[in-house]
Amino acid sequence: MSPYAHITGWGMAVPERVMTNDDLAKLVDTSDEWIQSRTGIQQRHIASDEESTASLAVQASLNALEVAGLHPNDLNLIICSTSSPEHIFPATACLVQDRIGATNAGAFDLLAACTGFIFALNMGAQAIRSGSVRNVLVIGAETLSRLVDWTDRNTCVLFGDGAGAFVLQAGPQRSGVLSAVMRSDGSGGDLLNLPAGGSRLPASEETVKQRLHYIQMNGREVFRFATRVMAQATEQVVQAANLTLQDIDLIVPHQANQRIIEASLRSLKISMDRCVINLERYGNTSTASIPIATCEAIQNGRLKAGDKVVFVGFGAGLTWGAALVQWGGPFPGVRQVLPFRFRLYARFRSLARRILRRLDALVLGRYREDL
Repeated sequence: MSPYAHITGWGMAVPERVMTNDDLAKLVDTSDEWIQSRTGIQQRHIASDEESTASLAVQASLNALEVAGLHPNDLNLIICSTSSPEHIFPATACLVQDRIGATNAGAFDLLAACTGFIFALNMGAQAIRSGSVRNVLVIGAETLSRLVDWTDRNTCVLFGDGAGAFVLQAGPQRSGVLSAVMRSDGSGGDLLNLPAGGSRLPASEETVKQRLHYIQMNGREVFRFATRVMAQATEQVVQAANLTLQDIDLIVPHQANQRIIEASLRSLKISMDRCVINLERYGNTSTASIPIATCEAIQNGRLKAGDKVVFVGFGAGLTWGAALVQWGGPFPGVRQVLPFRFRLYARFRSLARRILRRLDALVLGRYREDL
């Protein structure tokens, strides 16, 4: 029988700096009342110059590993979902792998915008179901403040920075990730995009002048799309698990907009008390929003072992999807580990490998000269 992917660890990380709506009103023509009435957001966390997508991802990952009681060396795979990677390449996941000392893990980035964490969760679960891996780290991490046009009040009020991570482990019991839905529609790719910076429009004086390196969004069309697909994906993922909406204890939606969440729940005839919402304090953290909200639901006692929870989201692409999970927790009898101790080890290991590469290059260079 194929193993199931159990979520045994979780962690989050957000920058210390907080930007309130009143702070934003000093930068752009807006107000606290205008932002809250349209989005439900009151504040967001903004990365400092010393913080980045990778640094937030590392912190969230180590927190998740500590909960799971898992050594970084036990990881077989790391998937980092992000729309704001450190670089186009190398993958941010590879930087995380190096910094936490996960010496036995393959690592790659996944780009599906705000739906990315659900896609990554499903990819990690399917890898476990296939039997090819046993321990997977799934990360959603963003520093979207670096991609926001702070003169555009329609987008700059929405986004915040943060990271969240889950540890998935193989187990025989029918629990963990029970079903998932992944969908896309590229015909709507122009509704929410970052036009320049890729191979189609590489950075140039002209793209900078036209402000094409910032997030652009057709808010009205995205709203219509989101309210439709959030409800659809929820219904589909529940049906795929042979359950009903009445069987679901909690819904953790992508934290994009209060009105979108409320409209989706009305369509599903689900009350607000069965939904986790924390966007008022974090804004839209894209791929990080679902794991951050999940961590807070656990801290607040709203998500417990045995509960059935639906994660559902939408994003640029256009993409949307959902995952249905029977919540568990750390496997019984796991050893206590302190992954943060491994950060120092990982730094020494990384430095040693760099030195060895340089020595190899030096020796091989002299060998070629002798030939």
